[in-house]
Amino acid sequence: MSLLLQWAAVQLQPYVTLEHEEIVRLLELPPNLELGDVAFPCFALARTLKRAPAAIAEELAQRMNGDQQPVRAEAKGPYLNLFLQREEWAPKLLAPLLASDFGQSQAGAGQRVIIDLSSPNIAKPFGVGHLRSTMIGNALAQMYRVSGYEVVTVNHIGDWGTQFGKLMEAYRRWGDEAKLKEAPIKESLSLYVRFHEEVERDATLEDEARRWFWKLENGDEEAHRLWQYFVSFSMEEFDRVYARLGVKFDYTLGESFYNDKMGAVVDRLKELQLLEESNGAQVVRLDDEGLPPCLILKTDGTTIYPTRDLATALYRKKEMGGDLLLYVVGAEQKLHFNQVFAVLKHMGEEVADDCLHLPFGLMKFDGRKMSTRKGQVIFLDEVLDEAVAKALAIISEKNPELEGAQDVAEAVGIGAIVFGDLKHHRMLEIDFSLDEALRFEGETGPYVQYTAARAFKLLEKGGLSLSEAEVLSQSGAIAAAGGRYGQHLNGAAAWECLKALAAYPEAIAEAIRQHEPSVLARFLLDTAKRFNRFYHQERILTENEEETSAKLLLAAAVASLLRSGLTLLGLKTPTQI
Repeated sequence: MSLLLQWAAVQLQPYVTLEHEEIVRLLELPPNLELGDVAFPCFALARTLKRAPAAIAEELAQRMNGDQQPVRAEAKGPYLNLFLQREEWAPKLLAPLLASDFGQSQAGAGQRVIIDLSSPNIAKPFGVGHLRSTMIGNALAQMYRVSGYEVVTVNHIGDWGTQFGKLMEAYRRWGDEAKLKEAPIKESLSLYVRFHEEVERDATLEDEARRWFWKLENGDEEAHRLWQYFVSFSMEEFDRVYARLGVKFDYTLGESFYNDKMGAVVDRLKELQLLEESNGAQVVRLDDEGLPPCLILKTDGTTIYPTRDLATALYRKKEMGGDLLLYVVGAEQKLHFNQVFAVLKHMGEEVADDCLHLPFGLMKFDGRKMSTRKGQVIFLDEVLDEAVAKALAIISEKNPELEGAQDVAEAVGIGAIVFGDLKHHRMLEIDFSLDEALRFEGETGPYVQYTAARAFKLLEKGGLSLSEAEVLSQSGAIAAAGGRYGQHLNGAAAWECLKALAAYPEAIAEAIRQHEPSVLARFLLDTAKRFNRFYHQERILTENEEETSAKLLLAAAVASLLRSGLTLLGLKTPTQI
């Protein structure tokens, strides 16, 4: 909760008949300085006092100002606008901002959240389309962790299904082992694309593919050998990309992990008399939910995605102990998850109420939509290489003497792509432009990273480290300085920067509530803009030792918070760019 709102509520408490928590909930942050630091809408009081909100605001302003509080009150229509006395409140705001755990909480203590993210398919390329699930899920996991939740991340690899039958049949007909060893993912994609081209001329290929998958499900040695081969080289490729993105998983469990758990699900559905035959297949009817039937077993008796996801949800609840199961999967799977959750509900499983699908929109790249079947895939690794190369060119021009330029370019280039995704609401369709994402001004990752580096550079010049700033905060030195520091931080730019920083815990909490990393990304952009305004409008390294110290501490708070926030989103924060 914002420190500013908490403190404003304390000042307001003696004058209203509301509990502290209720006051905090009603308080608002005005859009500009002219309307105060905090605004209190008097509509809630009007119902109990039976007076016009504007009259109540006027009376409250007179009473508060008469008591000479460190807050000036001003009535503006139905709102009571509060102006905090900057010299007194600035040091009080600054001190807690410098704690290394600022922004962390225990809001989720005792709750285990299991997050399903990334989930690429074996023998298919890790394209830019997989980036969204991976980085949205990773950011949510990080935010849940710092909010006290026990988080378990699961990479639910697509390593089972009819597509393997297609790949096996394609390999049997057109495969070249030498080519496959040389470029396994690209050659697998080529075979997969050719299968879908050939099937338009020869429909019997689909029957052969189904036969291969049936053999796989029934333990055929050759089918299993081919499947294991495709899995092994795919995981090597995936792990390399994940390492580059800085993403780790607690568990990597493919769909095949649940093979021995699906029989129990089917038996339970039969026991509950939920299974019905439909054109030779077995389905669960969901008419009462307004949904089409959920397919459980195909006509040949093989399983399908819903069967495996039912087993997965039950395992995550009963064996892994999940209190909340999150599925970060594209919006095109909305119907699928609605059906799976509805079947769980019909089964009487409590996990049905603990599952939440977090959909996201498509990602296009320079206007192109990806399609694995047609071979229209943009390899993420190639995009990362291009981003890093362009970042290195920009950095070399701006700072040719920079040490470790390649590492910085890696952080900036990859960070540009990640931030360029996460700054958007997850349901929006994104048409990604690499050149736009790599700009060092505007709403980009490099802009925030460069702002953080600017703050770190100031600290280096001023001889102050983040650890020293935290010690000063904890020792009470900032509080002891009080108004002496406050008089140097009472300018509009410094005050607005302080207020922005104070809302960091609130930004994390709201991002979790909405399951929306863009809330935090937008907060970091706003914070960077406010610090840059302070940086350009005021001298920070001055002849006055006390003034320099106060302003350097504000710069330390900015550097610490930007680094913390970028880390939550999955970005690195170079101290020099």
